[in-house]
Amino acid sequence: MSGAARHRPLGVVTRGTTNPNRLRRVDNWIVATCADRLLAAADPLVVDLGYGATPVTAVELRARLAAGVRPDVRLVGLEIDPARVAAATPAADPPGLTFARGGFELAGLRPVLVRAFNVLRQYDESEVPDAWRTMTAALAPGGVLVEGTCDELGRLASWLLIDADGPRTLTLAAKLTTLGSPAELAERLPKALIHRNVPGEPVHDLIRALDDAWQAAAPYATFGPRQRWLRAVTRLRETGWPILNGPTRWRQGELTLPWPPPST
Repeated sequence: MSGAARHRPLGVVTRGTTNPNRLRRVDNWIVATCADRLLAAADPLVVDLGYGATPVTAVELRARLAAGVRPDVRLVGLEIDPARVAAATPAADPPGLTFARGGFELAGLRPVLVRAFNVLRQYDESEVPDAWRTMTAALAPGGVLVEGTCDELGRLASWLLIDADGPRTLTLAAKLTTLGSPAELAERLPKALIHRNVPGEPVHDLIRALDDAWQAAAPYATFGPRQRWLRAVTRLRETGWPILNGPTRWRQGELTLPWPPPST
């Protein structure tokens, strides 16, 4: 009996909304920042949890990891709805890409990395910690969960990198050519943070500080939105926020910092 057959899927069916390239920002970040974990793994297994009504973003993640990290990476797309699993089956390319029924328990698999995007948005905030614990308990040793949300076209996104001890980093990402203000990112915070965007909460302080830095960097808009973003992130770090990585990632419209930040 397979692991998937022994484990009852935990969770509820998501809306299933998806679009090609919707998750390209988080995928590119995973390739750039999580490669070491996959390269060191005896079994480079990745789970895409809740890929939606079509498997397009699971197919894309597997292709990006195979091209950018290691060609033998294995990706399993998990969905609670058996109809979605059946619909995805023609896109399978074993052993590199397969689909199965599963939920937060990860169908008995032991992946190095899990991507769960736009999955927890429909849950109550009080349910999020249990979902995190269930998923991280199923990870391979040293494995991580990347959990977050984005808009329908993937222009605004945010995600948390989570291990067995809880969230380690928070990343905000945007398509800079369409970004009016970093305050827009508040609507796409992970479920655990979206209702905490209120005065006195670290995430509110972060969004406000980033928006202030963006406004202060307005003169750099003459050189394009990328240069304005670079100056805003640099200014944010100069004011004491522990921004990670460097200009190479910032140029992609990203900002990553430890979470919760040390000041809390």
